[in-house]
Amino acid sequence: MKISEFQDVIRRTYHERDRARGFEKDALWFVEEVGELAEAIRKGDRREMELEMADVLAWLSTLASLADIDLERVAVDRYGSGCPRCHSIPCRCPHA
Repeated sequence: MKISEFQDVIRRTYHERDRARGFEKDALWFVEEVGELAEAIRKGDRREMELEMADVLAWLSTLASLADIDLERVAVDRYGSGCPRCHSIPCRCPHA
C-alpha cells in the first residue's frame, strides 16, 4: 500500500469524526500518540513501538487530509532525492 492509499483509507474511515472534532484537537491527539511512542521507545517494548508508530502515522494522515495535503507527494518532494539539505544518500551533512 502506498502512503497515498493509506491516507485515503484513514480519511474514509475517520474523516467525518476528525473534521467534527477540529484540526487543533486532532493535532493534540497526534501529539499524544507521539508521546505514547516515546514511552514505548523508553521501555524498549518493540510491540508497543510498532503499534504506536502505526497510530502516529494514522494521526499524521488525518492532519494531512484535514489540511488538504497529499502526504505522499510532500514526503517525496522533500525526501525523494535523499537529504533535503545536502541532497545525498546517505546524508553527508556535518553532524550537529
